[in-house]
Amino acid sequence: MITLYGFGPGFGLPEISPYVTKTEVQLRMAGLDYVKQPAVPDSSPKGQLPYIDDGEMIADSTFIRRHLELKHGFDLDADLDERQRAEAWAIERMIENHFTWAFTYTRWMIPENFAKGPAHFFDGAPEAVRDALRADVLRRVGESMRLAGLGRHTPEEIVGLGTRSLSALSMLLGWKPYLMGDRPCGTDAIAFASLAGLMTPFFNSPLRERALQFANLTAYVDRMMMQYYPEHPWQRMAAAA
Repeated sequence: MITLYGFGPGFGLPEISPYVTKTEVQLRMAGLDYVKQPAVPDSSPKGQLPYIDDGEMIADSTFIRRHLELKHGFDLDADLDERQRAEAWAIERMIENHFTWAFTYTRWMIPENFAKGPAHFFDGAPEAVRDALRADVLRRVGESMRLAGLGRHTPEEIVGLGTRSLSALSMLLGWKPYLMGDRPCGTDAIAFASLAGLMTPFFNSPLRERALQFANLTAYVDRMMMQYYPEHPWQRMAAAA
């Protein structure tokens, strides 16, 4: 049995991390049986979540997918031709290497969102060090964003860049049920995970307001949530908590 290690549900989502969500959706796409266990990044071979135990420990969602496809004999992009595979990879890179940083900004760098969300990751720490731990992780996330490039921009510029990615995804999706056509592919997992992470009403932000203006993207997230997490009470349009 495959064990998937992640953060767990929270923030109005079935899973806090978009990358854990990506792997979980891909497991469900493939019809593979798995169990899910809570974990912390320090327990991972690469210091990040997700990771899996499938007879060996595999970390990072991209390498997890490759391992699962090779070991269990399936191809999440089986319906795609070579050009479509290249396009799907390019879309995935845009989402993971650009859009998720804009999405991360809304969760971590907007003070009221950090206070109601990620700050609570440290509620179990001793009170004497709790605030120091929060300040340290906020500094480290900010530095990672700066190294990635997006953190060097103003809040307004970040919203503008994030909106361009939303617009690109909206144009690429059109009114197809999935990004590449009538059937889901591997890239749909991270597209859904990131968009749902932004659209959850738990956090409000200017970028979320922009995202909700793309009717085909909101319908896509609703459709994917119903398909892959039918047990989750998704309430995209609820008032922000």
